Amino acid sequence: MRLAHCHNFHDFRKLAKRRLPGPIFNYIDGAADDEVTYRRNTESFERCDLVPNVLRGVEAVDLSVTVMGQKLALPFYCSPTALQRLFHHQGERAVAAAAANMGTLFGVSSLGTVSLEELRKKHSTPQVYQFYFHKDRELNKAMMQRAKEAGIDVMMLTVDSITGGNRERDLRTGFTIPFRLNLSGLLQFAAKPAWGINYMTHEKFRLPQLDEHVDMGGGVMSIGRYFTEMLDPSMDWDDVAEMVQLWDGQFCLKGVMSVEDAIRAADIGCTGIILSNHGGRQLDGSRSPFDHLAEIVDAVGDRIDVMMDGGVQRGTHILKALSMGAKAVGVGRYYLFPLSAAGQAGVERALDLMKTELERDMRLMGCRSVSELSRDNLRFR
Repeated sequence: MRLAHCHNFHDFRKLAKRRLPGPIFNYIDGAADDEVTYRRNTESFERCDLVPNVLRGVEAVDLSVTVMGQKLALPFYCSPTALQRLFHHQGERAVAAAAANMGTLFGVSSLGTVSLEELRKKHSTPQVYQFYFHKDRELNKAMMQRAKEAGIDVMMLTVDSITGGNRERDLRTGFTIPFRLNLSGLLQFAAKPAWGINYMTHEKFRLPQLDEHVDMGGGVMSIGRYFTEMLDPSMDWDDVAEMVQLWDGQFCLKGVMSVEDAIRAADIGCTGIILSNHGGRQLDGSRSPFDHLAEIVDAVGDRIDVMMDGGVQRGTHILKALSMGAKAVGVGRYYLFPLSAAGQAGVERALDLMKTELERDMRLMGCRSVSELSRDNLRFR
């Protein structure tokens, strides 16, 4: 299968599986425990039916939205994800360029492999910086100051990862952080020599957001120390409130799932929350964001921008989330598989296909703009 023959999420996934060594593919594709939540995230959309209106004179479709003060040409964005250099040598550069070409927001992870400054200088589209909370409070302040000086538009704190999920696919091959590849994992790398050649003949793997703060001399081998020694599981609402005040701008919490936490986020001055279970990679058995979206929107939607991610594979999934009240929808695996398969060209094709699906779906729904979508267009079985 070639890129031109990829027409949906499943096609890109197949192409990525052909190119990537098994341990890296499973790092993207896998989730925690029995992967129940991973599957449920997508299945939740299937329990919701669309009820279209006809004869509405839909000539042009406006997909633009404003979320956390950022005007986007599309109602979906590229969520920040870690270690993209492992998937393709273009890494975050490919994702940022594709998102910028489509006029939407992209995120850079604190475990990103390209510096947030480089991407900020190169692209004028809205940029998010995702980071974790460290035991060293001065380090947290320094990282936020760096993002402020770089001109980052939105600060995003991930709050559902105070410890790593039980990702058993990774354990089976030894693809842990740090690497402890077993024989099975090594053989799977050996079976994909093209990936190895590509990896070795391009720039060295780096984590430039952390270079100043963590000894990354061991490359990926040092990431384990970052998680075990530097992140702070004692983080609480007072800590976050202090960071919100210090940032004094658009501040988003990623990983909120309960109404109580959504209200608390609004109370301390956050401007956005993302309903997310980390793509099923953390707490297996947790509720899907889409199933919980209405309750959260009803509780705080008039006070704070509510977004969601998880399980999004089709334009109709985004349509349903927007109809339920989400301001925008994040995608992760949806762009990581095409990135792995074909770099920037793959990401651009995937995002363009999603845009085309959405435009078609909006016409079929009888809606000219995102603002015309509502729960009146939804029915649950």
